[in-house]
Amino acid sequence: MERAQSLVQAAVAEATKRGWKMNVAVVDSNGDLVAFGRMDGAQLASIPISQHKARVAARYRRPTRAFEDAVQKFGLNYILSLDDATRGIPLVEGGKIIGAIGYSGGTGSQDEATCTAAAGAINM
Repeated sequence: MERAQSLVQAAVAEATKRGWKMNVAVVDSNGDLVAFGRMDGAQLASIPISQHKARVAARYRRPTRAFEDAVQKFGLNYILSLDDATRGIPLVEGGKIIGAIGYSGGTGSQDEATCTAAAGAINM
């Protein structure tokens, strides 16, 4: 829980530095919520979206940007039929996925930049 909360704090610090308002969720390797943070002024609709993004990254065991790339770069449009095709970043330690972080509230690139900075504390 402490590590998960520190990741939320790191993501919030990055978003604050850039002037963005985000919701950040950290889940365990099964996709269950461990820590969550909603910045003042962040979109309320983005609360469940951030949690969903984290859960999908953990369960699919890959950065969910891979879904977007599959559609945009390779024309694999069937990916759009997946209910879970959203962005999140797995947290990898010692070669094993220990959870994931999801984020929502800004543009796709803002969301990703926020949590990539936080995930970097573990994904080394």
